Amino acid sequence: MSSRSQEPASPVRRLLLDEAARVLAEEGPAALSARRLVKAVGASTMAVYTHFGSMPALVREVMREGVERFLGRVDAVAPGTDPVLELTELCRVYQEFARAEPDVYAVMFGGSTLAGFELTQGDRQMGVALLRHPRDAIRRCIASGRFRADADADLLVRQLFVQMHGLAQLAHAGYILGIYGPDDVLAGLLRDFAVAAGDDPERAARSVRSGLG
Repeated sequence: MSSRSQEPASPVRRLLLDEAARVLAEEGPAALSARRLVKAVGASTMAVYTHFGSMPALVREVMREGVERFLGRVDAVAPGTDPVLELTELCRVYQEFARAEPDVYAVMFGGSTLAGFELTQGDRQMGVALLRHPRDAIRRCIASGRFRADADADLLVRQLFVQMHGLAQLAHAGYILGIYGPDDVLAGLLRDFAVAAGDDPERAARSVRSGLG
């Protein structure tokens, strides 16, 4: 976690981050200004510089804050005796986060254009670190014999990440239409992912049902 997480929480700081994420997601970086943000949250312009130092630093902190909020949800998923169920729960949490915080999610994963606000390599590494939990669950799937012994956890987690992001984006845009909703698609996707990785179809289906509740 960042050193910032050790500081007392500030309601104004949280409001500024959420408003910045909303403006970036809905209108792009050209619409983002300190004056507009503080007017929306009822603070003084100095609040931006007191909490973040600069506008680019504020945008970077939207990314960092999003990662920490995401990890807060992920950390609540405890490893258990069924690693496929655990992997399913992690993917459910991913989709819940994307639905609950669409503006922050858009800044984190490219739905918002950040032209003029450059993320550092360290910022991007924070995003990549989110793959650690599902990668470790996949490794447990391999170790337990649920997935093939020669399965590549690093490749599989990236494939799963692409699928999770695609589902989140399409669901947000309203493109998951017809008799199967986003939750149905998620269930089918995870079942087929597990079977393709080597799991027994019936066992995979049971674990996915249990993980999605």
